[in-house]
Amino acid sequence: MSSEQRPKFDSTGMTQWHWKVLHKENFILGNNTQIGSFTVIDAENGVTIEDSVKIGWNCTIMSYSSIDQKSGRVILNKNSKIGANSVIFPNITIGENSVIGANSLVNRNIPPNEIWAGTPAKKIRNL
Repeated sequence: MSSEQRPKFDSTGMTQWHWKVLHKENFILGNNTQIGSFTVIDAENGVTIEDSVKIGWNCTIMSYSSIDQKSGRVILNKNSKIGANSVIFPNITIGENSVIGANSLVNRNIPPNEIWAGTPAKKIRNL
């Protein structure tokens, strides 16, 4: 999204495009991004989405997990792409230009320029 199309958050963290950020004070959003409707971003411990990132519909990005008490900043580096219905666990970095396939569970850092998919996500190939 361009600087003219920045999200407007209501009191619950919902945007005009129907994606939501919890703890928006810990959320950093780059330019020229696209985030699909029904995506939820829990930025309790920080989430950074760099320029030109694309996130599909209904994704979950968590910087904190109450189930296993894991926490940590999530970083989606420049030009990365996250397929619809994917889940990104806390303390994860997705490398520049990397692609995560739809319906994936990302529980480890993803290096730059790679394609990963599955539950849990596994490397498919280099770009």
